[in-house]
Formats: sequence, structure tokens, C-alpha cells
Amino acid sequence: MSPHTWSALGERAPIWPGRSWPLGATWSPVSTNFAVYAPDATAMWLCLFEDDGSERRVPLTERHVGVWHGAMPGIEPGQLYGFRADGPWDPANGYRFNPHKLLLDPYAAATAGDVTPTQALYAHQWDDHAARNDDDSAPVMARSVVVDPSYDWYDDAQPKTRWRDTVIYELHVKGFTKLHDRVPEELRGTYSGLAHPHVIDYLKDLGVTAVELLPTQQFFSEPDLTERGLTNYWGYNTAGFFSPHNAYSSRGDRGGQVAEFKDMVRAFHDAGLEVILDVVYNHTAEAGAAGPVVSFRGLDDRGWYKRVIPHGDASFDDVYWDVTGCGNTVDTSEPMTLRLIMDSLRYWVTEMHVDGFRFDLTSALTRTGYDVDMACAFLTAVDQDPILRHVKLIAEPWDVSMDGYLVGQMPAPWVEWNDQYRDTVRDFWRGAGDIATVATRLAGSSDLYRDDGRWAFAGVNFVTAHDGFTVRDLVSYEHKHNAANGEDNRDGTDNNRSANYGAEGETDDAGIVAVRRRQAANIMATLALSKGVPMITAGDERGRTQGGNNNPYCQDNEISWIDWSGDDAWLDVYEQTRRALQLRRDHPALRQRQWFEGAPAVAGGQADLLWLHPDGRIMRDEDWGDGSLRTLGMLVSGKPLRDPGPHGEQIVDRAFLTWFNAADHDVTVASPANRFHSAGEVVLSTDPAFAVGQHLTVGEQDVVAARSVVVVRSVD
Repeated sequence: MSPHTWSALGERAPIWPGRSWPLGATWSPVSTNFAVYAPDATAMWLCLFEDDGSERRVPLTERHVGVWHGAMPGIEPGQLYGFRADGPWDPANGYRFNPHKLLLDPYAAATAGDVTPTQALYAHQWDDHAARNDDDSAPVMARSVVVDPSYDWYDDAQPKTRWRDTVIYELHVKGFTKLHDRVPEELRGTYSGLAHPHVIDYLKDLGVTAVELLPTQQFFSEPDLTERGLTNYWGYNTAGFFSPHNAYSSRGDRGGQVAEFKDMVRAFHDAGLEVILDVVYNHTAEAGAAGPVVSFRGLDDRGWYKRVIPHGDASFDDVYWDVTGCGNTVDTSEPMTLRLIMDSLRYWVTEMHVDGFRFDLTSALTRTGYDVDMACAFLTAVDQDPILRHVKLIAEPWDVSMDGYLVGQMPAPWVEWNDQYRDTVRDFWRGAGDIATVATRLAGSSDLYRDDGRWAFAGVNFVTAHDGFTVRDLVSYEHKHNAANGEDNRDGTDNNRSANYGAEGETDDAGIVAVRRRQAANIMATLALSKGVPMITAGDERGRTQGGNNNPYCQDNEISWIDWSGDDAWLDVYEQTRRALQLRRDHPALRQRQWFEGAPAVAGGQADLLWLHPDGRIMRDEDWGDGSLRTLGMLVSGKPLRDPGPHGEQIVDRAFLTWFNAADHDVTVASPANRFHSAGEVVLSTDPAFAVGQHLTVGEQDVVAARSVVVVRSVD
């Protein structure tokens, strides 16, 4: 396998010099340029595959600043390819070159096939990690695909929904439509299925403005899952940062997934909905030091992954520094590694037209050396990038280390998943927690975000996410039930902050079911009406259950898929969620970006926010310390708002009084008499005694049922 193939004088070589940029495979009708970064390799081959699996190896002899490159004429879109790299074998020091291993192009726009975790997929021997394994991995490896990038976007326009108006809906591409009876069977579980008009109409009717897709960049299942007959359903195991995941394509995996993904994005944009991608740049599918070789490890192991400081008794398995819990941590301080991440992000915005990103384990990306650094290369690069700084950027502000918990610390323009909101709201509705903390979370978590000048939408409020109980399970189970995952119920958190209200799991007891439905509606209404950006987990609004499994990352089946046949007993939860989101959408008072001051926005006006004790008085200092208090009134004024209109005009809205009663008994409440309003109408209620449209007189007493929410809108 010599790296040199010379043509006779005057003859055209089978591969042209090409250029070292852009990285990846760049197709044109004349030739396709291939460029791959492997600075320590001593030889590189481009491997072209036919449909029958036969392989043609073409040496790349041109090299510039660590990039091997060449241009091949006669290549058509859909061509399968990969690379093989040779060089030193010294795993403990980051040199894992093995020309017997087929490597995916890190910049490939599409990926075909899957991987089979046999011995051949590993560069080392299973029984001797220091010894190189020379089995050919091509028969068990996926392939990269040459893609024609042309696509007619017509007049596609990104909605650019303001943060204050945004409602996020976290969903799984496959799981959302796999059981959807109104989506054609051949499209269920695919990008096209998600873009189906019935799906989009459902999302619009519910009132969300953006879908946040669980990982759609090409991923593979972990070998140990495959051995147990399971798969990585969630997708947090990325192998191709430019490739749409091929298993979600109804058009095959030879590039059709790219156009299909673009069609999906365009359909969402036509409906005014944004598309946010959940992206995983903190680690890759190559796992720990003893993991398989898919791409990065075989090209630049030393530059791609963070490494521990060598010590005298270091072994093969000790060489990686891991704060992701997945075996490796991507080193964003390396210039070419950071370049790939930035190129990938820009690609999804400019070429695929997505509207933003949610970054898995963002804290792992902020490391300079081993330390969290808010001035790190990654955050600095994003902040100065003229494309990325204007899209939606959502951080999951933690990793698995103690020092990686960064909630409230991310710089603008980032917003953050607010797990403190999640924990507080869960505690409140199960009758626990501190009422002062509840008020802080309802009002936007100013303790976390205001001190550094960010707006009240800096926190993404959520009560559930893909990781953990659904809302229905949150009110049906006190313990996790993860036996199906094959880990003896050890996986998943034990800190669920849940309640079952009398029976563990599903029950025919009508009284228990009624309490659960009311609690689910309370949670959804609270989420929709809190200051900040609400995020709903797909199916929570319709009573989706995972049977108590709070970690179904490996359950690509009915445990995770949404059951569209529905449970009629939970339709009221859907209607309450829909009504709450409509109130939020229709009334700017319920989605303000300015922080509440507890004072009038203009002289002589009503205070923008008042917290009320059930007896009708404004909460006092001693009330906030009352550990038994489980009922709170929140009075938001709309006359006028602090937020100006688009032309600087003053905005006036109705006032809203919301009673949150998490007590397990009925509570008598009184709204305070005031000169601003004399009457109100019920616009949302989980208390059967209060009908929507019912008028109430300010200053009178009312009884709010146990565990209920009542929202009253002023009528004058």
C-alpha cells in the first residue's frame, strides 16, 4: 500500500492534486475534491466502494498543514467512500493509526449503513489493548457518501421568533410519528413523517413555536447495547457531525436523507415553526480508550480527545479525561477540533436552514485544560461568529463533574436549561419545598439570570425532558422502573421528586386517576404561565407514559413512542395545556422580557407583580418563611407593561391573577380590593368549581379546591 502512484510523462493521473479546503468531499460535475485532516499520519488512502462492496484504494499524496487532499474526476453523487490512515502505533500517547481500519470522513454530508461491533471494528486486540489488530474493518463499517449540495429552497424564510414568544416542544423524530395513524405508514418515523401536514397542524394547534429535535446528526449504538439486543434510541452518540441520521430517512441513505431533512425544515418554516437541533459535540461514538475506531480516533486521536496527564502507572484505559460519562471528552481547545465544531454548526444553519441548537453537556465544551472557563475558545468563537451569534443557543449547563454545574453562569446570548425550575415545580405540586423559591421560579429565576444583565427569557423552563419521567409518570410513580434497560434498575436517577397518590403505576381507581390528571394539568399550566421560555416534552400534553422508565435511552419501541390512539381520560390535560399556551400567546403580559420590579411601570399605575397570601394581603416577610404555606397568588398587571412595542409605543394588557394551590385540601382565598379592577373572569381552571367564563368580583372570597390552578383575567 505505497502512498505514491505515478503516471507516465504527459498522462493524466488517476487523482489530481486538488486543494486542502474545504474539508470533506466537495462534489462538482468535473471532479470531487477530498480533504481530510490527519497531521501525524504518514500515509492516507481514499477508499471508493461499489454497491457489491468491492473497494478501490487511491493514495492521497498531497499534504498541506496536516490536510491530505486530492481531486477525483468521474465521481457521481451517491458514491460511497472512506479513508484509511497509516502512521505510528502508540495508543498511550495518542497515536492509533491502523491502515486496516476504514474511517468515516469527519466532514461527510451523509453516511450510509451502520456499524457492527465485532473485533474488526477495533484497532487493538480485545485481550491485549497495547497490541494492534489488523482485521479489516470495511465489512463491518458504515460508509461516507458524496452528496450533491444543490437544493432549491424557494422562498424559505426562518421565522426568527423572539425568545419571549418562543414555546419549545422537545421531540424524537422517529418516536413522534412511528405510531401515528394519520401519517402514511411508509413515512412513519422519518423526517417526511414529521413534516406531514397532520403533524404540523397538531403542533400549531397546540401552540408551540419551535420543535427541538433529539439528536439527528449521524449516530451509532454503543457496542454493549448491541450485544444486549438494544439500540441507542435517543442518539447521544454522534459519529457524523454533518450527516443527518440515516435511519430517519424514507429515501434511503445515499444522500436522500439530506434533501429529506431540508424538505422537513422548509415545511416547518412554511408553518411558522422553528427547528432546533439537540447536538452532541462533547463526546463521540468512539467511547473510551478501549472503544471502536470509527473516524476521529484513527485520524487524530491525540488532537481530538482530552487526555490525562501521564503518570507512572498509567494504563491504556487511563489515557482519556472524561467529564461526559461516555468515555471521552472532545478537546475544544485544539484549533482543528474547534474548527470542525464551528464548521458543523454553520453548515446546519446555512445549508440546512435550522434555527438554533441545544448543546448537550455544554460545560464539557467550556474547558481550558481541565478547568471550566467562561472565556474559553468555544464560547469565544461562537460569540464572535457572525452567523451563530444570531441563532438560538441553548445550553445544558452541566456535565458529570462537580465543577461543571453552571446554571446561571452562561454568557449572553446563551439561554439555559433551568433544572432548578424543574425541581422546584415538581416539589411544589407534590406538597414540598419553599414557597419563596416557588415564587422566584414562577417570575423567571432572577436569582440566576438577572445579575449578569440577561433578560427574563434566559431560562428555559421545563418540568420533564427526554431524560426522566414523563408528566404522567411523574404523578403515577414514586420509583423508577427501568428493568427493561437490562441494568438491574441501577440506571436512571433516584431523585425523581414524584408522587403516585395512592398506587404505584397505572390503576383503575377513579379517585387516584382524577388526582393525577389534575396534577398533570396543574404542572402543564404552571409551565406555560411562568416567566421564561417553556419547554414541553412531546406527549406530556396527552398523557404519554413510559411505564415508569425514567431512562429509556435504549428503548426504540412502544415504551418511548407516542401512542396516538390516546387515552380519552387525559384529553382534558391536552385542552388545559392548549388553553394555557393560547393565553400566553394572546397576552403580552404573560410573556414579558423585562424583569418584574414589584412596582408600577409608570407613576400612579399598578405594581407589575404582587404576590398574594390566601387571605388577600400582599405577602409579608414572615409569610415567605412559612414552611406550611402551599397556596400562592400571583397578580401580574398589564397597565402598562414595561416592554415597549416595536415602535416604542406603550403596551397595555389585562391583569391576571393566578392562584396556585398545591395543598391537599381546599383553601379559601381572597383577591385584594383595588382601584384598578373591580371584576374578573375565569380563563383557565383545573378546579371543577370554576368554569371558564365565570365572573368573579374583586375583594370577595372564593374556595379553591385542593391541588388546582385558577387563572382570572381582569375585565376592566
